This record gives sequence, C-alpha cells and structure tokens, in this order.
Amino acid sequence: MKVKFYALWLSFIMIIIFFLQNIIPGLTETFLLDSSKTLSEPWRIVTSIFLHSSITHLLFNLFALILFGLILEKEIKSNNFLIVFFVSGIIASIFSVFFYDAALGASGAIFGVIGALTIMRPTIAVFAFGIPMPLFIASILWVGADVIGYFNPTNIANLAHLSGIGIGFIMGIFYRVNSPKKKSYVHKIEIPEHQLRKWEVLYLKN
Repeated sequence: MKVKFYALWLSFIMIIIFFLQNIIPGLTETFLLDSSKTLSEPWRIVTSIFLHSSITHLLFNLFALILFGLILEKEIKSNNFLIVFFVSGIIASIFSVFFYDAALGASGAIFGVIGALTIMRPTIAVFAFGIPMPLFIASILWVGADVIGYFNPTNIANLAHLSGIGIGFIMGIFYRVNSPKKKSYVHKIEIPEHQLRKWEVLYLKN
C-alpha cells in the first residue's frame, strides 16, 4: 500500500498559511470561524482549520498531525486519512459555531485522527502528560482533560476537540470493521499412509 504522506502535505500547507497570516493584514479575520458570519460565509468552516493563532499553536498541531497522521495513513490508506481529517475538522467547526464566538486551528481535525487511530491501534505506546502509555489510555485522559476544560473555560475550544475525537472514534470503528482481514493459512502436512506404516514397522516394533 503506497502512502502519499498527506499528513506532511497538510502540515506544509499550514506552515505556508501561517506565514501568510503574519504578512497579509486581515487574512486571519477573513477566514477564521466567525459564528456570526457562518451562514453567509460557510467556507470559514473549512478555511479556519488551516489557520493558527501563534507559532506555539501551530507547532503543537503539526507535531500531533505528523506523528499520528502518518501512522493512521498506513493503517487506513491515504485517501481515507484525508476523509477522517476533513470530516472531523468540519464537524468540529460546526460544533464550535454554537458555543464559541470565533475559533481557528486544526485541533478538531487532529483529534479526529487520534480518535480513529485509537480504534485502529489502541495499544501503541505514546507519551502523554510526560508518561509512556497505550494510546487508548492517553485518549481517555485527553477526553477527560477537555471535559474538565469545558467547565473551566480558557481560550481552548474544548468542544471542538471532543467533537473531533468523537467523530474519529466512529470513523475508526467503520474502518476497522471494514478493513481486509489478514488471512491465516494453515498448511496441512499429509503423510501417505504407506509411509506411516513403514515408519511404525521400523521404529515402533518391539
């Protein structure tokens, strides 16, 4: 299965757009997710995924996208990886419209990737909160942190994370159920009866 490295290409696009954000006045405001303009400018649901508020915001997202994205790409094929990324990101944006005045960033899409990978490869080891652990444990902790974060609001769109990873779980189940099963072949070794009898005569006689 040929991997097209879409996770790297998406990361490259985000880097270019972040550079443009910092040299073109008003670009961020024109394409971020503004809940008051979503109906009249629906493209913001997608364009906001590629915008970031700071270099730290960008680097954290790129690290997660490349790390988890490349693994998921190998598991479910590159085109399916893109589907997970965009469906999770778009649904996370739609959720955000109802709860936040404005939002931007690829976090919802990346959490979707993490959710799908959690279903496909639940026991791969990752570092979370400075401790190595299976991915499914890390995902539970990340979900818990976002639930707590929702009730203690910061500038993080916790509901975008939660909706993204939730969609990722659902899509991961779909791809896992429909993934080609590895066939296990049992090689039967048949010994001709006359050879078996000959062996009995030679080695089992008193």
